Amino acid sequence: MSYVENLGEKLARDVLKAQKETGDLNMVQTIGQVLEASSSTLHEAYMTAVRVYDAEERARKTLAQMLGSQPPR
Repeated sequence: MSYVENLGEKLARDVLKAQKETGDLNMVQTIGQVLEASSSTLHEAYMTAVRVYDAEERARKTLAQMLGSQPPR
């Protein structure tokens, strides 16, 4: 993983955590706009990480629901 990808991933984790804690649903987009204005490379790494973490969270919730609806073995 490149330096920029590492920065984007760390920032995405921090912003997503802060967004959950504050309930500010615009936080990801606001930080994305700041990045886009200053570094398109870091903006892309950040947005990619945000999408990946969001997809993983949705997949895990779906898996938990599927396992919860399964009859015990």
